[in-house]
Amino acid sequence: MALSIGQRALITGASRGIGQATAMAFAQAGFDLVLVSRSKDELEAVAAAARALGVDVQTCPLDLGNVDQVAEKMAAIATQFGPIHILVNNAGMGYTADVLATPLADWQQVINLNLTSVFQCIQAIVPGMRDRHQGIIINVASIAGYQAFPGWGAYNVSKAGLIALSKTLAAEERPHGIRVVTFCPGSVNTPLWDTQTVQANFDRSQMLTPDVVAQSILHAALVPHGAVIEEITLLPSGGAL
Repeated sequence: MALSIGQRALITGASRGIGQATAMAFAQAGFDLVLVSRSKDELEAVAAAARALGVDVQTCPLDLGNVDQVAEKMAAIATQFGPIHILVNNAGMGYTADVLATPLADWQQVINLNLTSVFQCIQAIVPGMRDRHQGIIINVASIAGYQAFPGWGAYNVSKAGLIALSKTLAAEERPHGIRVVTFCPGSVNTPLWDTQTVQANFDRSQMLTPDVVAQSILHAALVPHGAVIEEITLLPSGGAL
């Protein structure tokens, strides 16, 4: 059983995949948690498993795709359950379609969740970190933000934008004692591949696992104060993207 280390991490998209694995990795390391996701039932199942490790866990069902409400609700979460020492912006969606075949509504849905909601979370959580002159923000982007894959236009653009946002935030917040990590994994075997918005036929056995990704995210969070891992590119050792 882990003992609380007196720090709290807020993880978005925490009900499954990378977010679920990250929640468990942080709980095992002794972090108290605030878990955010759309699915209340799945979120509570993750929370119960994390609480069994001896840490405090709060759950906040919230659809981050509704960007008009994200900043207000995330600020309320920070007020109620803070201070937030680490913010892991992990929530996101996959989407496949050629650029010319992508409806505007679909484009906006991808950009809203993968990029704009992160911007809103940052605006809600960073002021408290500034007040304490410390904090870590870990933005889960993708190798697709650097290497454009055909048929993944909206997703590529959303992750490229997230990389730019993350690097800009790092430069702006460095004087305030806030460390920002841009995390770019290759393909990860998560439920993303089973969603209706993704049509792809890849060998998932060669992909990264959520647990491996989560351990790398935790590693970035545990770097001693005064140092920062500014960017992590994590690829499967077998060479698959």
